[in-house]
Amino acid sequence: MTKTSPVELVVVPCRTDNYAFLVHNHETGQTALVDAPEVAPIQAALAARGWQLSDILITHHHDDHIAGVDALRGSARVIGAAADAHRLPALDLAVAEGDMVTVCGQMTQILDVSGHTVGHIAFHMPDAALVFTADSLMALGCGRLFEGTPAQMWDSMQKLRALPDETLICSGHEYTAANARFAASLDPDNPDLMSRIEGITAARAAGQFTVPSILSVEKRTNPFLRADDPELKAVLGMADISDVDVFAEVRSRKDKF
Repeated sequence: MTKTSPVELVVVPCRTDNYAFLVHNHETGQTALVDAPEVAPIQAALAARGWQLSDILITHHHDDHIAGVDALRGSARVIGAAADAHRLPALDLAVAEGDMVTVCGQMTQILDVSGHTVGHIAFHMPDAALVFTADSLMALGCGRLFEGTPAQMWDSMQKLRALPDETLICSGHEYTAANARFAASLDPDNPDLMSRIEGITAARAAGQFTVPSILSVEKRTNPFLRADDPELKAVLGMADISDVDVFAEVRSRKDKF
């Protein structure tokens, strides 16, 4: 969040490795939930703060992101992708790439970030420097391509990479340590990556979250954002290969790692 933003972000761990997010505006009193993997921890986080949901934002249709929506919705407005509406809980507002909606007093931009699924969206709140990416761009990683193509996911990565450097990447899982091991296997001489791994190791040893992460750091260390980086291409022995094919190779290697 920016220094002038009235918005507070709360990270809510759910299930074994999921994250939900609460966004609360202290000026308007509104609270939004991004994804609903599980009911109890989200209810507990709301109750502890005396907050009530005004909105529920859904990134994609997988059960570990929507399982709690109907139990939590009450009078909240449920927002999700029009392209995914047939497999989401009932939507009050169906949105698509380029739409702008106001959530918790924050102008919120809708980005199509298909790849992990087709119809996956991200919610970008520029004034609060937040983007909710779920299983598209993740801390040191990206989601497995269950439905989309490498070209779709690489396009999504480039959209997200173009956001301001200070943007916080609010992704959907605590996968960072595993992603770090993979990134190190590709790029062991990257000093920014090695420094980041030290911080991740210390954070996890202390039981701390590694999400959200900062886009500027992701751009230097996340191999899935660097498929067009000549240095990474050279390390992979793919200097003359297309960016999409490099991305596909990195994703394939991660799937087998």
